[in-house]
Amino acid sequence: MPADYNPRTDYSHWDCGLWNRVLAASRVRNPFTEEPFSEVALAGLGGGIGFMIFTFEYTDTTTASVVTRFHPGPYTENLLRRCGANINIQQTGSAPLAQSRLDAALETGVPAVVRVVHGTLPWVPADPLADMDSVDVAVVARDGEDYLVDDGGGRLERISVPALAAARASRKADKHWQAHVAGGGGEALNAEVLRHAMAETAQELLSQQAPPGVPPSYAKNFGIVGMQSWAQRLRDTSTRQGWSRIFGDPQRAVEGLGMLHGLLTGKRFSGPGALRPLYAQFLREVARYGQGSSGVELSGVNLEKLTDAAEHYDLLGEQWEELVASIGAAGETSFTPMAAQVEAIAERETAAALALQSAVREAF
Repeated sequence: MPADYNPRTDYSHWDCGLWNRVLAASRVRNPFTEEPFSEVALAGLGGGIGFMIFTFEYTDTTTASVVTRFHPGPYTENLLRRCGANINIQQTGSAPLAQSRLDAALETGVPAVVRVVHGTLPWVPADPLADMDSVDVAVVARDGEDYLVDDGGGRLERISVPALAAARASRKADKHWQAHVAGGGGEALNAEVLRHAMAETAQELLSQQAPPGVPPSYAKNFGIVGMQSWAQRLRDTSTRQGWSRIFGDPQRAVEGLGMLHGLLTGKRFSGPGALRPLYAQFLREVARYGQGSSGVELSGVNLEKLTDAAEHYDLLGEQWEELVASIGAAGETSFTPMAAQVEAIAERETAAALALQSAVREAF
C-alpha cells in the first residue's frame, strides 16, 4: 500500500476529495505550489459549481433532485485532464482482464480508482435512488485474496475479489472501469487552463441556453435561470407546475423535500453551502498563485475581481445553508418564504458569476 495514503482526510465533495487522496499518494504535484493538489484546487479544475433541479411525478411519489456542483459537464474528467497528471483510463467487459489490470496498477505502487454501485459493497446499505448511478472508490492495495478500498468513509474497507468484481459489474455503462496515475506526465497545469476552467464555470451559470447535449426545453432547469424558475414554481399556487400543487399531498411533500434535503446535505452532488465556500477557497488559491513565486504569471486574470467573486461565494454559502435548513424543516407550510430565499440566492449568484467572468474575460 502507498505509504502516504491517508483515508482519513476531511473533504467537502466526494469526487475531488477522493482524487485529492489518490493523486497525493501517486506523487502528483501542483506546479504552482510544488505540493500535492488540494481538494480546493481539484474542485475548481473540475468546474466547481453549477445548478440543476428537476421534479418528477410518479403514481405513488414525487421526486425532487438537485445538483449544485458543475453539471452535467464532465466534472471528474475535467479535473483529471486539467491537473496535468498522466491518467490511464481502461474499461473492459471481461472480469478476469479487469482484475489483471487492477493488480498491475497496484503493483506500480499507486492506488487505482474503480466505479461501483455503492449499495453492492458488502458494508453499504442498498439505496434504490442512490444506486441508480455509479460512484468512484479507490482500491488502495491487494492483501492476499482481498483488496483494501477507500469509499470515503474515513477508513480502508476489506473486500474479496469476487465481491469487488460484482460491484464493478453492476452498472453496464461503467462496467469494470478503472483509472490510475501512470508513469510520466501529461500537459502541466498552467495559467490558460485555470482561466478556461473559471470562464467555463461562469459561462454555464449565466447561460440562457441548455447545457451541451441537453434538450433546449430543459434550459429552465439549469444555472441561474434554473434558480429563477425554481423560485417561480415555489410561488406558483395556480398551475400544475407550482410546488404547492405537486407537493400538495403531505406524504409527497415529506418524500420529495426529504430527497431534496438529502441531496443538498450530501457530498456526492453537493456539499457544505452548496459548494460555494469551497469555490471561494479555490478563487483565493488561484489569486495566491498569481502573487507567488511559481514563475508562472496569471496574465489576463484580474486578481482583485477574483477576490471580489470569492467574497460573493462566501456569502452565498451562508444563504444556501439557510435555504437547506428551511427545506429540512419544511412540513405543511407555504413555499413563499422559501421562494424569497431562492430569489435572493439567484440575485447574488448573478453578481458572483459576473464578477468571475469579468476577472477572466481579458483572456478570451
